[in-house]
Amino acid sequence: MENHLDIAVEIAREAGSLLARLFQGPQEISYKRPSDLVTEADRRSEALIVERLHRHFPGHAVVGEEGGGQRIASDYCWYVDPLDGTTNFAHGFPVFCVTLGLAYRGEVIAGVVYDPTRDELFTAERGAGAYLNSQRIHVSQAASLSESLLATGFPPFASNHDLNIQFYFRFTLLSHGIRRAGSAALDLCTVAAGRFEGFWELKLNPWDKAAGSLLVTEAGGRVTDLTGRPFSLQGDEIFASNGLIHDQMLPVFAEILAQPDERSK
Repeated sequence: MENHLDIAVEIAREAGSLLARLFQGPQEISYKRPSDLVTEADRRSEALIVERLHRHFPGHAVVGEEGGGQRIASDYCWYVDPLDGTTNFAHGFPVFCVTLGLAYRGEVIAGVVYDPTRDELFTAERGAGAYLNSQRIHVSQAASLSESLLATGFPPFASNHDLNIQFYFRFTLLSHGIRRAGSAALDLCTVAAGRFEGFWELKLNPWDKAAGSLLVTEAGGRVTDLTGRPFSLQGDEIFASNGLIHDQMLPVFAEILAQPDERSK
């Protein structure tokens, strides 16, 4: 039986090579909704990934960001983002990746994130650890929020930027700083690799976080929602950390969320 992770790695590398080639040329851009763009590279990468997954795993469901895949009844489901960081890609900013996460009965069991601009391949299997280019990785051992570097994201279609700006402002004062690189999957990998101590985002789809959430937990970190409740692949939000600063950040989220009407923003 073909190994799920090995096949996913091959597919991610192939799609990443395609993106790297397309990144060198002019971009064909269209819009799914205001400020939410899609490129021809998104579509071509997804078509490649979906075809390869269908070939190797015909009985698996596949859910892709651009609408590709096959939504069939199956215990196994692949969550595919063929180009995470589309806005960066379209503007020539080299921070983007390919990400594939495999869930079994709703629980992520394998994940791959490939950054073609740096040739960094992040992989994880449930219970087997997290790896960067075949080397085991672990979360940071920084134990203080004041010594931590954090990350967040502002999806272009989200309606709750005002709320996240409040989080951003507060944590900027409490930490070493916050980065907003524009690829949630890579941000999660960066937590797993010990480069960031924490990451949160409010409006993410399952394909944005499936692989990255597994990488963080397999690297020794912690993943929840903003209230500390168990992480849900189908939920909107995610909060990932090295585990050591998790309980230092949760009260800040709680204080801001407790303000009147903040949850609805």
